[in-house]
Amino acid sequence: MGVGKTTIGKMLARELSLAFIDSDHEVETRAGANIPWIFDVEGEAGFRERESRVIDELTQLEGIMLSTGGGCVLRQDNREWLKSRGFVVFLDTSVDIQVARTRKDKKRPLLRNVNHRKVLTEMKKIRDPLYAAVADLRVFVGDTGSRRVVTGIVSKMAQRGCVVD
Repeated sequence: MGVGKTTIGKMLARELSLAFIDSDHEVETRAGANIPWIFDVEGEAGFRERESRVIDELTQLEGIMLSTGGGCVLRQDNREWLKSRGFVVFLDTSVDIQVARTRKDKKRPLLRNVNHRKVLTEMKKIRDPLYAAVADLRVFVGDTGSRRVVTGIVSKMAQRGCVVD
């Protein structure tokens, strides 16, 4: 959350000539409702079920850059699909940066009416090992500009033979 998945994902997709798809946006489009509404009506479990169906379908497509919601790695099936069907870049950052970037955001259901630092710290503790298990590449996103992050990702992918020039 607040790491820049959408911004960096769109830039990276352009750089690699791929179509960009955001799984959260796709869930909203298919549901005809935004994520906070889905959480309110169906709870996190309902949202995660919708998310898994979308992740399964989208990871079977070729020529795309998929940005997933931060919690998608909580489900084993999602982790398996991501790992086996694509190249996974884990955008990592500090809790301090996440807190700064999300402090005014009222659209994130898991951060409503809670201590952001406490919740984000707990999420990081649970999710980081899951992200690390599926990631082909882990990139720390600090205060570095998005363009520099994208350039670094492309360079590391090229070193691994994953980018066609």
